[in-house]
Amino acid sequence: MSTKRPDVALENALLQIDEAYDTKSWHGTNLRGSLRGLSPEVAAWRPAPGRHNIWELAVHAAYWKYAVRRRITGEKRGSFALAGSNWFRRPEAATASAWKADLALLAREHREMRKVIAALTSKALAKRAPGGSATLGYLVRGAAAHDLYHAGQIQILKRLCPY
Repeated sequence: MSTKRPDVALENALLQIDEAYDTKSWHGTNLRGSLRGLSPEVAAWRPAPGRHNIWELAVHAAYWKYAVRRRITGEKRGSFALAGSNWFRRPEAATASAWKADLALLAREHREMRKVIAALTSKALAKRAPGGSATLGYLVRGAAAHDLYHAGQIQILKRLCPY
């Protein structure tokens, strides 16, 4: 009977991205939790002209999950669901359906990134990403940190929002 030993580094990497995005953790609200229950009006509110709103932060997070997945797999750029990169002016229309669609995009990009990470090994996490100097593990840790950074921004914007 063969007993496969757990891949501890990979398990930890998956725990990091899950806790930062959608599973309970000690630090408080994760990215998905910070977005839960928001109306399109609150998500679209800007603290000042030219500043990002919650909606844009959510789509920005989706884009970087795509970018990390692409870096890990070596895929070419240009297959993200929206035209452009990094920051996307949102909303085009502040409707419940548009907000729901962008939240679904974020969830889908998280699942796809997680699937790619789950297929790795500890050994692979220590290797350099295709076309760069960062290791795959560095990219994965960065994806988790990115989610938490923006979750914090969203929590502040929610408190500032007048409605």
